[in-house]
Amino acid sequence: MLLLLPLLFKVLLCHGASKVAPQVLGPRHSAAEEPLSFHVLQISSFANRSWTHTQGSGWLGELQTHGWDSVLGTIRFLKPWSQGNFSKEELKNIQAFLRLYIHSFPREVQAFANQFQFQYPFELQVSFGCLIHPGKASESFLNGAYQGSDFLSFQENSWKPSPGAGSRAQNVCKVLNHYKFIKEIIQSLLSDTCPRFLAGLLEAGKSELQRQVKPEAWVSKGPSPGPGRLLLMCHVSGFHPKPVWVMWMRGEQKQPGTQQGDVLPNADGTWYLQVTLDVAAGEAAGLSCRVKHSSLGGQDLIIHWDPIFPHSSNQNLFSAHVSHPAFPQESIPKTPGVQDISSAWHRSGGPKTDS
Repeated sequence: MLLLLPLLFKVLLCHGASKVAPQVLGPRHSAAEEPLSFHVLQISSFANRSWTHTQGSGWLGELQTHGWDSVLGTIRFLKPWSQGNFSKEELKNIQAFLRLYIHSFPREVQAFANQFQFQYPFELQVSFGCLIHPGKASESFLNGAYQGSDFLSFQENSWKPSPGAGSRAQNVCKVLNHYKFIKEIIQSLLSDTCPRFLAGLLEAGKSELQRQVKPEAWVSKGPSPGPGRLLLMCHVSGFHPKPVWVMWMRGEQKQPGTQQGDVLPNADGTWYLQVTLDVAAGEAAGLSCRVKHSSLGGQDLIIHWDPIFPHSSNQNLFSAHVSHPAFPQESIPKTPGVQDISSAWHRSGGPKTDS
């Protein structure tokens, strides 16, 4: 039975488990302003009774640290520090459990498919993990989805259907809740094993996770939003850690029309962000893009919009607070999602190629 797998997991861990107690994130992790989390994501697709496919991955926040090789049945450690502080024996036991779990999960789901009213083709998603708030104890979560919609969760030592999931989820939870001992084991995995592993990852990877990399920033003109209007674009790239504040300003006044895109990853582990402002052409003068980031030591990066030389060929590099740095379009490095870069740019560091 699939429900016995957590018991097998517990047995495997008991022999090689670390004695390190769950940790509370203290002041020495000053770079962490938001909860830090680790979660395992499972996606299982069922095309019919004979074809299934399961993917697995591990994530430290939004950074993927682990993968699952479905051919070899092994964990892929994507970072030099992805093993955390767990011993080789403990990791070997976890891998053995995952191999058994991923092999057995589709069979068990298909055995209960009719009872649970799962209709082919369908997809199940499971997110299992924990998070640590700075200076506070850890929290944990286990959520399940059916066909991309919230289905059930494990809360307070009990399986609970998600709001709006209907009778199907209620039926599944009713069956799962019969197994009291299994629920206790799952609670132990959530409250003990996961926080220990997360704390070990944070310690092993702190040199990379806490590194400070200053952003590069430049402004450009985007596609015209309409007659007599300009789309001003502020590009910020190469920064780490991820939290950043970017705003179009007029003096000290924030411009309420500022639109921020998604923060996207660069290939080198740094981040990229694009922020735009739709303005009347005659009102662009005096605007600037302001960037705040932890790597800047409290000194904002300010890049002024130059309405006179939007296509300047001047290739000189200026300091952060000088108004008219410029590069020709062909000299600007490639960045994610950027198609039209036609105006000034500013570098706060050396040349870098972003993917």
